[in-house]
Amino acid sequence: ALVLSQQAAGAKAVDYVPWTLVITAVIYALASVPTFLFLRERAQPRAASNANAATSVVAKFRQSWAQLRDYPDLRRFFIAGLAYQAGLAVVITLASVYAEQALGFKMADTIKLLLVVNVSAAIGAFAFGYVQDRIGHKPTLTITLVMWIATVVIAYVWHTQAGFWVAANCAGLCLGASQSGGRALVGVMSPRAQLAEFYGLWGLVVRLAGVIGPVLYGLVTWITSGNHRLAL
Repeated sequence: ALVLSQQAAGAKAVDYVPWTLVITAVIYALASVPTFLFLRERAQPRAASNANAATSVVAKFRQSWAQLRDYPDLRRFFIAGLAYQAGLAVVITLASVYAEQALGFKMADTIKLLLVVNVSAAIGAFAFGYVQDRIGHKPTLTITLVMWIATVVIAYVWHTQAGFWVAANCAGLCLGASQSGGRALVGVMSPRAQLAEFYGLWGLVVRLAGVIGPVLYGLVTWITSGNHRLAL
């Protein structure tokens, strides 16, 4: 933001400190302290041959993927997760792009929006944590996915800056809940002896969705000559 404002004012380039990155690093450092201090490793290390490590990882992945056939509910959830996580990836990754390109947000407006949405996300994470405890993981995830659909509909129909503020805060409320709900369901439906194994597959699904969603958004935008609203 500092660089953009300097360029807009025709100011000469000066040295500056990227305070946003510094603040982010400090927050990550503080948030990781409890892990370093209190979390203990329970797994027992096992020796492995470096020469066969890559081969064994690929073989283990194929074996794990094949074993999903024995858990049809979990396999269906992975397919559903690929779909809805791709949608989440679009909102998370491209919300600021949509706000600037489709609605004319300035840089300062986008920063304010992201700050407020983070507050909404914190509120949603705490609130839906209690909801999950009370009604269960699947109903909670269903509620949050319906809220995601409503969020996108609001952003599409109420095509103004005010409407996008409402949609973005709705997204913040269900952001943490939809992600934690998905992880919880994987834990519930996975066999105890293979929890880490199937969580690894779930992580792969989420990462793959994070590629597919933004690529599809970009493809629709490119085909329609910049129609961000239709891409959303």
